[in-house]
Amino acid sequence: MVYRVSATFKGKVQGVYFRQYTRRWAEMLSLSGYVKNMPDGTVLAVFEGQRQAIQEILRRLKDEHPQATVTSVDIKVQEPEGLQGFEITD
Repeated sequence: MVYRVSATFKGKVQGVYFRQYTRRWAEMLSLSGYVKNMPDGTVLAVFEGQRQAIQEILRRLKDEHPQATVTSVDIKVQEPEGLQGFEITD
């Protein structure tokens, strides 16, 4: 079953290669979606794929990024849209 999650990461998440790290892990975990910087200093990521893979990437982004400091993550479960590939958008 395919799941879709929208996650907004708050903290020191811009200017620390957060989006590139997200894309690398999304590709390794076979997730589709996108990641982008938001004007308010947060980063929005949308993931579609297997539940376990989504849980894994959320954990890695929150706890294991070498330079970012994530203070909170707002997660919303959504209906999958059938996204293909993973990209960094503006």
